Amino acid sequence: MSSVHTTSIEISDAEHHRQLKRAVIASTIGTAIEWYDFFIYGIVAALVFGQLFFPESEPLTGTLLAFGTFFIGFIARPIGAAIFGHFGDRIGRKQTLVATLMLMGISTFLIALVPTYEIIGIWGAVILTLLRFVQGIGVGGEWGGAVLMSMEWARTNKHRGFIASWPQFGVPVGLFLGNFVVLGVSLMTQDDFITWGWRIPFVLSFLLVIVGLYIRLGVMETPTFRKMQKENRIEEAPMIKVIKEQPKEIIVSAFARMGENASFYIFTAFVLAYGTQQLSIDRDFLLRSVLVASVLSFIWIPLFGWMSDRIGRKRMYLIGSVATAVFAFIYFALMGTGSTTLVFIAIALSLLPHNMMYGPQAALIAESFRGNLRYSGASLGYQLTSIIAGGPAPIIATALLAQYNSGYAVAFYVAFCAVVSFISTLLLKDFTNKDISSDQDYA
Repeated sequence: MSSVHTTSIEISDAEHHRQLKRAVIASTIGTAIEWYDFFIYGIVAALVFGQLFFPESEPLTGTLLAFGTFFIGFIARPIGAAIFGHFGDRIGRKQTLVATLMLMGISTFLIALVPTYEIIGIWGAVILTLLRFVQGIGVGGEWGGAVLMSMEWARTNKHRGFIASWPQFGVPVGLFLGNFVVLGVSLMTQDDFITWGWRIPFVLSFLLVIVGLYIRLGVMETPTFRKMQKENRIEEAPMIKVIKEQPKEIIVSAFARMGENASFYIFTAFVLAYGTQQLSIDRDFLLRSVLVASVLSFIWIPLFGWMSDRIGRKRMYLIGSVATAVFAFIYFALMGTGSTTLVFIAIALSLLPHNMMYGPQAALIAESFRGNLRYSGASLGYQLTSIIAGGPAPIIATALLAQYNSGYAVAFYVAFCAVVSFISTLLLKDFTNKDISSDQDYA
C-alpha cells in the first residue's frame, strides 16, 4: 500500500510542513501544561494534603484520603473523554483542545485558593475534590485531541509513531515542571511550605495556560478532519456510534494501558509517600530523582515512538510490557536497600520500561479507530484506564504496603498489570504503515 496519505488540503508543501511543525509544538506544549496541572496535584497530595485537609487522621490514613481525592480526577477523565471526544469528532480537534486547556487551567488556579481544614473544616476537602474532578474532565479530553492534532498532519505513514509520540513527550515535560516547581518552593522552611508555599505551583498554572492558548490558536484544523467534512463523513453522535461499532477496541485499549498507567503513578506519585514515610528518605532527594527520570524520558519517548515505526507498534509495546513486569521487582529491591546511590538509580530508570510502551502508545491506540470516530474512541479507551489502573494505583500500593510492609507486594501488583497489558495488546490490530485516512482497513 502506498505510504502517501490522500488527506492533503489545498495548501503548498511548504505550508503543510510549517503546519505540521506548529501542530506538533502546540500539542506537545499544551499537553505539557495540562499534565503539569494534573501532576502537581499528585505531588502536593503525597507531601502535604493529608495533614492540611485530613489532620485528624493517622499519617498513613491521611495519605490514603489524600490519594482518594487524587483518584477523583481519574474517575472524571472518562467523562471528559466522552464529552470532548464527541465535540472533537463533531466540530474539530483545534476548538476542542482550546476548551480543554482553559478548563484545566482555571480549575488548577482555583485549587491554590482552597481553604484548609483549619479554616473551614471538611469543606476544604470537598471543594478540593470538586476542583480535582473538573481537572480530570479537562485532561480527559486533552490526550485524544493532542495526539490527533499531530498525527493527522503527518503526510506519510512511515513516521506516524514518531510524530504521535510528541504529545506523549509533553507528559514528562509536565512531570519535570511540576517536580521542579515543587522542589523550588520546598526550599523554603517547612512551616512556610505547609502554610502557603504549596499554593505557588497552582498559581503559576495560570501563566502557563496563557502561553498554551496563544500557541494553539495559531494552528489550522487537521487535514484528516477537513477531508471528513468535505466528504460529509461527520457523525451526529460519534461517541455512541464508536461504542456500538468498535467496543472491542475501546475495552482492549483500556486494558492494554494497565501496566504503563499503574507503574507510572507508582513510580512518580506513590514513591514520594513511600520514600518519605516508609524509608525515611529526604523529600527533596526524591523530587530531584523523579525530576531526573522525567528528563531521561525526553529522550526515550520519541525514541521508542520512532522504533515502533521500524519494528511495529505492537512488538515495541509487548517488549515494554515484559520490561515493566521484570523491572518492578528490581525497582523495589533497589529502593529497599536504603542506599542513596541505588535509590537514585531505581527512580532515575523507573520510567524506561514505561516509556517503551508510552512512546508507541498514542499511535497504537489512535490507529485502532476509524477517522470519523477516532477522537471519541481513542479518548474513551485511553481514559478508561484511569479508573482501573492510574487512579487506584497509589491507593492500592499504599494499602498493600500497610498490609504486607514490603515493597515487593507492590511489585507483584505492577507485574500483574503488565501481564494484563501484554495479553490485551495481542488482541489489537497493528496498523503500522497502513493508511488510516480511509475506512477500508477497519471493516
